[in-house]
Amino acid sequence: MAAVTHVCSIDYVAKMLGEDAELLEAIISNDDNLTYGNIVSIYVGPDETITALTDDGIEEVKEMIRAASITNKTWYEFLDDFVDDTDLVTRIKAKSPR
Repeated sequence: MAAVTHVCSIDYVAKMLGEDAELLEAIISNDDNLTYGNIVSIYVGPDETITALTDDGIEEVKEMIRAASITNKTWYEFLDDFVDDTDLVTRIKAKSPR
C-alpha cells in the first residue's frame, strides 16, 4: 500500500466534483460509508478540525454519487438513505434532478 502524501479538503473535493460541499459532508459524516483511512481529520486549532479525503476516498465518493445518479429514483433514494438533514435533502432534490 502506498503512503498517503496529500489529502484534499471537502470544499475542494466538492468543487472538483461539481457537488455541494454540505452533501459531501453529510455523506462522509458516517465514516462507515467509506473505507477506513480514506477520511482524515485535520486539526487546525485546539478545538477545530476540518475533514479531508485521500485520493481513494475521493474516488469512493465519486463512485457512490455516480452509481446513485443513474435515475432520479436512485438519486432520491440515495439522498434519503445517506443524508440525515431533511432540509439539505430537500434543497439538493430541488437544485437539479439527476
